[in-house]
Amino acid sequence: MTALPVPRASIRLALRSALIVLMLGAAVGGLTSLGQLAGLGPLANSASAWTIPTAAAVLLVRADLRVAPIFGTLGFAADILGYTVVSNLRAHPFDPSFWLVVGLVAGPVVGVAAALLRQADRRRVAVGIGVLAGILVGEGVYGLTTVAATTGPSGWIVLMALAVAAFAAVALRRLRSAAPLAFAAAVTVAVAAAFLVGYGVVLPAVLLA
Repeated sequence: MTALPVPRASIRLALRSALIVLMLGAAVGGLTSLGQLAGLGPLANSASAWTIPTAAAVLLVRADLRVAPIFGTLGFAADILGYTVVSNLRAHPFDPSFWLVVGLVAGPVVGVAAALLRQADRRRVAVGIGVLAGILVGEGVYGLTTVAATTGPSGWIVLMALAVAAFAAVALRRLRSAAPLAFAAAVTVAVAAAFLVGYGVVLPAVLLA
């Protein structure tokens, strides 16, 4: 069977969307580096500072599930490279190699989670918000239990409040019944626990290896 050609308009739309994701990612990455100068160190250095705008960019360009993993990866890579460029301009050299590898893993997950929020199936929506909220909650708990003594607790509390607000907004607009709400809550807890293990145990072991 001969594959149908992809319409040029679809190709142009995909390229334009990819460019938007890349530009937003690079801008956010640069801002997170500058955020350290503005006293926003804990949040500027957090994984969520790249997760939130990457998910927002995938939602903005209305990416479907076929391209969402690619756009998520592009968004994370652009975040990291934007951070690297601005950090180096500030005379704070930063090697992005390791974090680009992390982005290859996290980017597709965040991209798909964001795209799931636009699906009609409430179970898919529950997975999407559960993954995104779980990342924020997991990092918030990590911050409060591990580094709050040096960074202060306020930034991590804000992060968890954002997770709760996003979960509540999606629950009210898209889930609206007990079963998908319970499923979304379970996904959130599972992802938060996985984040704590990955960020608090696995990542330090890899960095010290």
